[in-house]
Amino acid sequence: MTKAKTLRALHKERKVNDKSVQIQSRKDASVVTPESDNPVRLVQAVIITGMSGSGKSTALKAFEDMAYYCVDNLPIALLPEFLFLKENVSTMPTRVALVMDVREESFLDQYQSIFTQIKEEGFHLEILFLDAKDEILVQRFSQTRRRHPLKPRGNILEGIHAEREHLIGLRECADKLFDTSDFNVHQLRLGIVRLYSPRKRLDQLVIHILSFGFKYGVPADANLVLDVRFLPNPFFESELRSLNGCAHKVRNYILEKEDTIEFLKYAEDLLKYLIPKYRNEGKSYLVIAVGCTGGRHRSVAIVEHLKEIFTGADEEVIVTHRDLELEG
Repeated sequence: MTKAKTLRALHKERKVNDKSVQIQSRKDASVVTPESDNPVRLVQAVIITGMSGSGKSTALKAFEDMAYYCVDNLPIALLPEFLFLKENVSTMPTRVALVMDVREESFLDQYQSIFTQIKEEGFHLEILFLDAKDEILVQRFSQTRRRHPLKPRGNILEGIHAEREHLIGLRECADKLFDTSDFNVHQLRLGIVRLYSPRKRLDQLVIHILSFGFKYGVPADANLVLDVRFLPNPFFESELRSLNGCAHKVRNYILEKEDTIEFLKYAEDLLKYLIPKYRNEGKSYLVIAVGCTGGRHRSVAIVEHLKEIFTGADEEVIVTHRDLELEG
């Protein structure tokens, strides 16, 4: 297939965490479309690619939250076989998300021909390209003390410039461009969910229930904040201190207390009242933040309980434990 001579750019404004995020959707005029007699493929694939340090691993976790089958750094040559195998073992539509980038040596040489082959076979393939400003990428590499994959022994900025040059063609054929410069990990994860969450209805809410520790700050994008610091704290029980709110012993300790039972009754009634109100006003995403002191015990247990209550209802529920790993 010849390289596209024209590109139509459709700019869409999406509001994420009170930031105006410009997502650029592209359509390639020369992309091969399946012939009418080709089979309808059950597998739909999103290729997550882009600059090193732009947040591809975080994006993959967001797809995992949405029940995508996720693979990190699959060799590009194995992609067609992987999609066929995935289709053959499932009788239901399957959504997969794969991170592919310059870590795999043959990626830059083969991606164009292999992506074309996959589209010609009738698979729905979308390329999500993550990018960020050079100075932001340098800052992220410095904070994590990682080396750039193209310049493991050289200057980070030189590696960024080299990678950007290598990825020009891939960036041009991407279906969506996402600039992550102004996003932290939590905001990026939620932004990806807002782009790709498969809502059953146009009026369906995606409910993101988030646990956090007040000592690390209240999530800036929370629509509702529930403070559960008044509940009994497992931290002061020696046999529970090293566990977290996902452990059955900790959950039982918290959920069986009279204060917790009464709190959950009122909290569930409040949320069941509010959720339809938010949906009726056209809101598509609701962030419910539950906080305790460190974000490890009480808030986690309450979030897990709320997940069980609201999963299976009309809305889609996504859970994040923001500060779970920050305390030992």
